[in-house]
Amino acid sequence: MDQKTAIRQLKELERLGGVKKMRLAAEGWREEWQTLISILMSARTRDEVTVIVAENLFAEFSTLDAIGKANPRDISRVIGPVNFFQNKTKYVIAISKILHEKHGGKPPRTIEELITLPGVGRKTANVFLAEYGADAIGVDTHVSYISQKLGWTSHTDPDKIEQDLLMLFPQAQWRELNSTLVRFGKTYQSRIEKNRLLEKIGKI
Repeated sequence: MDQKTAIRQLKELERLGGVKKMRLAAEGWREEWQTLISILMSARTRDEVTVIVAENLFAEFSTLDAIGKANPRDISRVIGPVNFFQNKTKYVIAISKILHEKHGGKPPRTIEELITLPGVGRKTANVFLAEYGADAIGVDTHVSYISQKLGWTSHTDPDKIEQDLLMLFPQAQWRELNSTLVRFGKTYQSRIEKNRLLEKIGKI
């Protein structure tokens, strides 16, 4: 796969995925810690669900201190609609305590520091960093699937896919990759329709 072809394919994915206006879990939060927690909760959960759950969580517990001191049962009650909410309850409380006590309420701005936080892997860290202007690629299920279908990578391991994409695309486009591919994937949820479009894009 050459870079010029990949860039043309990315632009077509952006065009096709832009027909529906949607808010992704990383977007639109007032505080950086809210963004990080929302992204963490979005793992294996639809953005539409995550955004509503996060809004409810931050309405009831409006500060990191409040979340960090909350009874886990109360956090679980609010975030119950997201998948794996039991583990995410532990992560949300633990992250809130760490950010409040050790980071002045601000998430770190390096991937090395972010992935030391409970429940934060490379995907969550990269999506967070990209949201705040860093050149980073978060590899989730949408990015993995589409990248493989278009021949951008031959790997299935997210870390190896990330490295392939970093090599394939110019740095100026790293930030947009996740949101573009997620929007395309969420717009065309039928596997048959999605594969038909990807086959067409693959011929560009």
